[in-house]
Amino acid sequence: MLAKLHDEAFDHKDWIFEIKWDGYRAVADLSKDEPLFYSRNGISFLSKFKKVADDFSKQEHKMILDGEIVAYDSNGRPNFQLLQQVMDNPDLALVYQVFDLLWLNGHSTENLPLIQRKELLKEALIETDIIRYSDHVHEKGISFFEEMNKMKLEGMMAKKADSVYTENHRTTDWLKIKFSNTDETIICGFTEPRGSREGFGALILGKYIDGELIYCGHTGTGFSHESLLELHERLDKMAVKNSPFEHKPKTNSPVTWVRPELVCEIKYSEITNDGIFRHPVFLTIREDKEPEEVTGTIRSITEKPEDMKPKTTVPKKNKASDDETEITLNRHKVKLTNQDKIYFPEDEVTKGDIVEYYQSVAEYILPYLKNRPLSLNRFPNGIEKQGFYQKDASENIPDWIKTTEVFSESTDKYIDYIICNDKATLAYLNNLGCIDMNPWNSAIPDLEHPDYLVLDLDPSKKNTFDDVIETALQVNEVLKSVQIKGYCKTSGSTGIHIYIPMGGHYDYDQVKDFAYILMKQVNEKLPEITTLERSLQKRSTNKIYLDYLQNRQGQTLASVYSIRPKEGASVSMPLEWDEVKPGLKPTDFTIHNALERIKEKGDLFKPVLGKGIDMMKALELLQDME
Repeated sequence: MLAKLHDEAFDHKDWIFEIKWDGYRAVADLSKDEPLFYSRNGISFLSKFKKVADDFSKQEHKMILDGEIVAYDSNGRPNFQLLQQVMDNPDLALVYQVFDLLWLNGHSTENLPLIQRKELLKEALIETDIIRYSDHVHEKGISFFEEMNKMKLEGMMAKKADSVYTENHRTTDWLKIKFSNTDETIICGFTEPRGSREGFGALILGKYIDGELIYCGHTGTGFSHESLLELHERLDKMAVKNSPFEHKPKTNSPVTWVRPELVCEIKYSEITNDGIFRHPVFLTIREDKEPEEVTGTIRSITEKPEDMKPKTTVPKKNKASDDETEITLNRHKVKLTNQDKIYFPEDEVTKGDIVEYYQSVAEYILPYLKNRPLSLNRFPNGIEKQGFYQKDASENIPDWIKTTEVFSESTDKYIDYIICNDKATLAYLNNLGCIDMNPWNSAIPDLEHPDYLVLDLDPSKKNTFDDVIETALQVNEVLKSVQIKGYCKTSGSTGIHIYIPMGGHYDYDQVKDFAYILMKQVNEKLPEITTLERSLQKRSTNKIYLDYLQNRQGQTLASVYSIRPKEGASVSMPLEWDEVKPGLKPTDFTIHNALERIKEKGDLFKPVLGKGIDMMKALELLQDME
């Protein structure tokens, strides 16, 4: 559960107040024989903080705990920088401050009121020198805040006593109140050093604002000589030729730009009207933060809890501003911004047109998105500007947006995917700049077994679309020979996708291997224009790649009925097989005529989500053919 920033301490009978620990947030899962200990991003802490993990064996109850790993300096004060030196300092004083209980002896406690969870926690937790219960005070937030200030701690947490535990959501039920202004920013470059200084002069800082990386200041203070050289060595390896900013900031000395992948924490005096940090001072690198988390407006938005808001109200404007409007969908308020922004310059298609299209086809596209993790392909400034992929949901998403956590072995962390099950979420994603929708092949609760198999015909630049059509027709012949019905759609770009319903009966490896067998048959029939070679360097420049690897967990393709970020605003459209013939073009179906066609033909793709084929029977038929 996440907290929102709040600007001042308060007293309230329905709230409790805790110390805001300056450390690493960590969940300890002691529900099984072997403990798990991990960060909010799913990174394991078992080896890095072995001293803490070793003490879990002293606990008698099966529990899942939420808390903060804190390092203490020689004066007994929390020191975040020391945490990053834990591997070099085995004698470092560490404490796991536990403040919440999510599960106890076979039962989830997340829907219990916070105060009851803490009572259970205090009774169940066995305190040691390293594992401690983080206590609280009732009602008296102002005096408690003053005490925290005297102790030179970072601040305090204010939590509504009856709040339930809502995973991965930032709500006003939990508030963080700090003594100094601190924030996370992304390191985007560094300037040359001047005089006798080594390493670099200053770090160039940025944040993602409405999907665009925006300059928000630079800092050249807060470094020791050693940390400056270490950071310079690290950033040198991340150097790139071009600025990561669309609007390159002016600097007083030459800049080395870097990939915007490293997050640092700064403190500052204030933020100017144009969003620049004043007097920023470097504090530390935040290894536990991802750059895509550093989003939102540069000015900190501090929201008051509902029952603390002023009684007076500001009169509403009679007319929404040209830049912003608010609509209600599925009983949720969705804020839409810059609806007149041009997304497709050649076609004069606006952001508002994208929103309107998806709302008009929602009943057709939502069944293919329902309960499926989405990879977001965002073009917040239109198709002629650089877009970017986003998998992890931002901390700033509305509370009503549904998400699901999936562990990624490639990044060794949990990724919080957005799920789009309704019109409100669809409009929200379009407003972020999501022009196309890219769902997984499988859906929760069973992400291990895909609902369909995908054969992706991916042409080279030298292939014509008639080549793609010839290949698609050959795929259909192979499928018919093993008594399988495939369902075809334009990719909306240059290729064709053919789907086979699997009904969730087989796992990804089985589906992928079967797709390879089918594509191998096609390649043997059309060796002159098709290839199974994935490597672009090894692949012939005039052949269609028969991509069967789209059938791996986590791979995504543009959904049926999805707009594509291509000139013409084309739409990925299902086809009847008698329509797949020379002369067909992917640009035949666009944002302007798609709905009319869908209403005329109905949902041709509906069987894709149906019963599924008998793969073993198909394999037997293939074997008989040989």
